[in-house]
Amino acid sequence: MDKDQHPLHAASFGAAAAAYAEHRPDYALAAVRWALEPAPGPRVLDLGAGTGKLSATLVALGCEVVAVEPDPAMRVELHRAAPDVRALAGSAETIPLEDASVDAVLSGNAMHWFDMAVAGPEIARVLAPGGVLAGLWNLLDDQVPWVAGLARVAGSAAVGPRDTPAAWRATTAGLHLPPDGHRARFGSPEQAEFPHGQRRTAGSLVATLSTRAGMIVMQDKERHAAQDRILAFLTAQPETAEGEFTLPMATGVLRTRRL
Repeated sequence: MDKDQHPLHAASFGAAAAAYAEHRPDYALAAVRWALEPAPGPRVLDLGAGTGKLSATLVALGCEVVAVEPDPAMRVELHRAAPDVRALAGSAETIPLEDASVDAVLSGNAMHWFDMAVAGPEIARVLAPGGVLAGLWNLLDDQVPWVAGLARVAGSAAVGPRDTPAAWRATTAGLHLPPDGHRARFGSPEQAEFPHGQRRTAGSLVATLSTRAGMIVMQDKERHAAQDRILAFLTAQPETAEGEFTLPMATGVLRTRRL
């Protein structure tokens, strides 16, 4: 994706907010626990919270959660998924919270949209000393042959550069760290992956992939052709042709601490 496309893709999700809420997976519980492990307290900011997939898990773990999400359509779905979570309009670059007001900042499938030159200092501002910054991504396990085939058939609009484990490890290794002038605010990042899965049918997996930004911004004719191609592949595989199956996944976590 070139720089001109980035804002368009980043702002695309509101158009598919209901489908995103219905079809996107949650995050592996062990991954969320690992992300929070070094946090000095229970106050957590879900940054770029989307439809509340991560917020709902954080609430279930007993965290005191506040969510920040720029898109109003996504916030509507967030209220439905996690009605007890305080959801605020804002962004990673402009966080509407006080200094040192949270013990952890977590972000589910969103950190790659942040402008870390601006967001890094802003995240450091709202984090208490010793607080945790962690990004989580759901990854397709392309060590499974049919999943690798799916990634090839779906193309980069549906399965992007952070959507498989090896690609995720390479593209996110330094993603937490703002430019050099602000790196002293954070410690060295750590990566870990945790097994995960989502129950899908061929049709609902097509719907899931259709909530990716690259698919949302396609022209209707192009998107329908991609959906037909993916569905044809899935209905030709013995693992996915009929009924429900488990999509093999992992949740990848990148975490660091505020110094």
